[in-house]
Amino acid sequence: MPISPRRRLRRLARSLRAMLPSAAAPDSAADAATGDERRAWEPPFDASAPAPPMSYPITDLAALASRTYLSAAANFHLPFNRASVPGPASALPPRRRVLVCHDMEGGYRDDAAAQGGANPDAYALWYWHLIDVFVYFSHYLVTLPPPCWTNAAHLHGVKVLGTFIAERDEGAEWDKGTEVCKEMLATETSAQMYAERLTELATVLGFDGWLINIEVKLDVRFIDNLKEFVNHLTKTMHAAVPGSLVIWYDAITVKGELDWQDKLNKYNKPFFDVCDGLFANYTWKEKYPQDSAAAAGNRKYDVYMGIDVFGRNTFGGGQWTTNVALDLLKKVDVSAAIFAPGWVYEKKQPPDFESAQNRWWGLVEKSWGVLRSYPKQLPFYTDFDQGRGYQVSVEGQQVSNDPWNNISCQSFQPMLKYTGDQAQLQAFINFKDETYSGGNCLTVKGSLRQNIIFSEQVFNGGLGLEDGSIHIFYSVRADASSAVGLTVDLSSHKQSTSILVAEDIASFTRKKQNHKHDSYVKAVKVEPHAPENQDWIVYKATVQSSADYSLTGINIVCTLKIAGKTSPEPADDSISEANANGSSSYQASLGHISIRNTDTSTKFPPAESWVTEGEHISWSNRSDASKLVSLKLSWKLKTSDQPSFRKYNIYVESMADPNMKASKSYLGVASVDTFYVSGLEVTSEVTDLKFIIQACADDGTWQELDECPKFLLVPVHSEV
Repeated sequence: MPISPRRRLRRLARSLRAMLPSAAAPDSAADAATGDERRAWEPPFDASAPAPPMSYPITDLAALASRTYLSAAANFHLPFNRASVPGPASALPPRRRVLVCHDMEGGYRDDAAAQGGANPDAYALWYWHLIDVFVYFSHYLVTLPPPCWTNAAHLHGVKVLGTFIAERDEGAEWDKGTEVCKEMLATETSAQMYAERLTELATVLGFDGWLINIEVKLDVRFIDNLKEFVNHLTKTMHAAVPGSLVIWYDAITVKGELDWQDKLNKYNKPFFDVCDGLFANYTWKEKYPQDSAAAAGNRKYDVYMGIDVFGRNTFGGGQWTTNVALDLLKKVDVSAAIFAPGWVYEKKQPPDFESAQNRWWGLVEKSWGVLRSYPKQLPFYTDFDQGRGYQVSVEGQQVSNDPWNNISCQSFQPMLKYTGDQAQLQAFINFKDETYSGGNCLTVKGSLRQNIIFSEQVFNGGLGLEDGSIHIFYSVRADASSAVGLTVDLSSHKQSTSILVAEDIASFTRKKQNHKHDSYVKAVKVEPHAPENQDWIVYKATVQSSADYSLTGINIVCTLKIAGKTSPEPADDSISEANANGSSSYQASLGHISIRNTDTSTKFPPAESWVTEGEHISWSNRSDASKLVSLKLSWKLKTSDQPSFRKYNIYVESMADPNMKASKSYLGVASVDTFYVSGLEVTSEVTDLKFIIQACADDGTWQELDECPKFLLVPVHSEV
């Protein structure tokens, strides 16, 4: 990509950091401006030593060739960096697509902590329904996507690519990028070997391919081997990972010149012909998308025209006019590559990150529309968790009030429309109030007139149904005067129908808008696990389905309760105009939605079905009488035919006196079958530590703590 002032500043900052003994100089434009943050991963880095798990890149060819990253002995962090959610195995759809290239603050920031961190304001994405491909990008040789991004993207059906980049280093005594390419492309055999190393990394870590960016000038004698590198990488990726992608970035030409074409043409098409697509540089002109489509022929959707959100010489200006370029690409009918959408976060766009991000992605949606739909299969579960927050709850019970971030915890994200501050009633993701599960809930708040039913689409589905029934579970917390329910949209080739699901049917059916619902199903309360917590009420309802229908939409519906008559049948005398014209305050929240094809409880393997282990146990003394312990927990089922789980909550129970109740603390969440406990304080009175691993099923159900597998550790009381 053409060198910008922002990137020059990055490189200067990296050079300055290397000169400092502490290696603490900032390494991105944002860091250079603030000087008060450091990335979670910093070279030099001893990956073999037990430590809080980190994602990190590969910085030289020797490490890539030696497979060091994939060695359990050399890389303590390897098991933590495997994605736990499988990617979409199908090919990309035959339509224009959106590729998002995540280039923010040099990469490996809060997201580098594989078990999450403590920053509730960490960057996250929640507009996966507008994205087809997500690229994790940085300026290291081999950029490996942190597993949190892969997990969140895969959950929503989005493919994830890492980045291989060889680039010139302005101001250096020698051009490292050129030397890397000369070594890698010395022979056809070496080119194939390095391609295979990249394929191994993607396969083991669970992501879907690579963006290849060769941004140096090369002698033309290396070009045939460069084409073979791309060709072999594409073939080996396709063989190893169904649905995988290799995308070529528009920089070097087939003549070996570093000459950005800004479109697909004869100078870069030979690379395009042996891989899955071209990412055209973002300084293109108005006619270039059309030229690219003509050059691509029947592969026009594999051309991704770059758009730099920072607005550096990009068509339309980027930033808040990114949609100008998108509108043109939509008209030409080619794909888009949106570069650095973290601009809203880096540049602190007002009034706050959530509002700015919602507004910016709202422009993308308005231009191109929704690209993805879910639910696609059952069970379907969401607790609206964005992967960050100020608390953690499990089925209505708060287990932690500490701030946190971990994008691996994202559940399916609702497709809420950006409305700004003008709407009287707004639906939004709520970080402040207590949640039902995870760290967020979906809240509708504002003012509402008595005869109005407010409806907001939460998901647009694509789920084919079978004969029988589906079971819907959802949790609600609402003001006394606020009624809330769901509508389920079903469609067939003959007709469409909308079914209202709510406990208080009468408050909806007695309104003038009741004709919007073709039928209704009364929801009934589910007895809570903990009766003392009455903040959240869980409801369930059964909706009859047919193989002729698909579930095409899930909506939240809100209205004010009606005092008096409670019959669910619509009344002839609707709400009087006098009452209808007055507005009242409204607030209600959805804590979760779970849709299943059975209403029976999830059966978890009993504790004796698991094997638990503790490794790398390390004790150290504090200045007081207490000690600190660190260890790696791992667990697995004894037989392979038992179910696997997407995530696990980890607790520790400390026993100090047999006659006293044990103290239980939440430690964090694991997305793989291992967890690192770092610096846990153990007082001298503690006689036993019991680590509890709580599994979560696909329908959102958590195993009862008393039935979970455990690992027992006896503290070392002698001098350490």
